[in-house]
Amino acid sequence: MYMKVKRLIDIFLSLIGLLLLAPLFLVIFIAIKVESRGPVFFKQKRIGLNKKSFYILKFRTMKVNAPKDTPTHLLGNPDQYITKVGIILRKTSLDELPQIWNILVGQMSIIGPRPALWNQYDLINERDKYDANTVTPGLTGWAQVNGRDELPIEVKSRYDGEYVDNISFGMDLKCFLRTIISVIKTDGVVEGGTGTTALKEIASSEENFSNEKNINNRKK
Repeated sequence: MYMKVKRLIDIFLSLIGLLLLAPLFLVIFIAIKVESRGPVFFKQKRIGLNKKSFYILKFRTMKVNAPKDTPTHLLGNPDQYITKVGIILRKTSLDELPQIWNILVGQMSIIGPRPALWNQYDLINERDKYDANTVTPGLTGWAQVNGRDELPIEVKSRYDGEYVDNISFGMDLKCFLRTIISVIKTDGVVEGGTGTTALKEIASSEENFSNEKNINNRKK
């Protein structure tokens, strides 16, 4: 029942978002066009519900000669490709706003596991262990508010699995509110990083995850 309600919430909020954010879209549109040649929007093949592919929309933050279908953290020197406007958009997550359209048409949800690149086989396979590929991917999710770019694939997938196990209005609301805080603080944004935290941080994340699972199991 909640999944039907969740879809209605996605449609309502995405429509409101497109209307309210139209002026901001225009400002970003002009800024991108003024700084560099190329399209305003960037399309990239991603993995959606039940591993069906779709094209995600973003504001373009890189130069047109940047390698395609390569995660930023795997680029040797991503700074040489990211535009000045792009730095601001990525730092504030404003580059993700066009995905409101993906949400409106049903390819994404506001809350859910972030859609993997079509060639991120390690992430896709790891998510299979937790049934995280069986839900609609989201603009933000439980893994994002618990580490974002800093999390290694194994920990990120576990958080995605925890979200799947606990999908509810309360869980989505918690993710939404924590996302706002994370965006304001720019938590977990690591350009050109390895996609992993320091060993101490990884151990801490895994310990916290294990403790939360044990608490949930005792409640059940």
